[in-house]
Amino acid sequence: MSTTSGLDARSTADSTHAGSSVWRERVAPSLLAFALGVALIYGAGFASKVELHNAAHDGRHSAGFPCH
Repeated sequence: MSTTSGLDARSTADSTHAGSSVWRERVAPSLLAFALGVALIYGAGFASKVELHNAAHDGRHSAGFPCH
């Protein structure tokens, strides 16, 4: 009977580890990507054209692309 309870403990530990692995590898990055996307769309929706142009301009310069 002790063998059965030992197997149950291992299967519980394995399922707990698998759950945290799924969270760490799939759910957390998905939530972070979604939050970043919402923040960018929300920010761009309320920004003026001049602010968006300046942000894109600065981004091009920081990436090393000439724009003039």
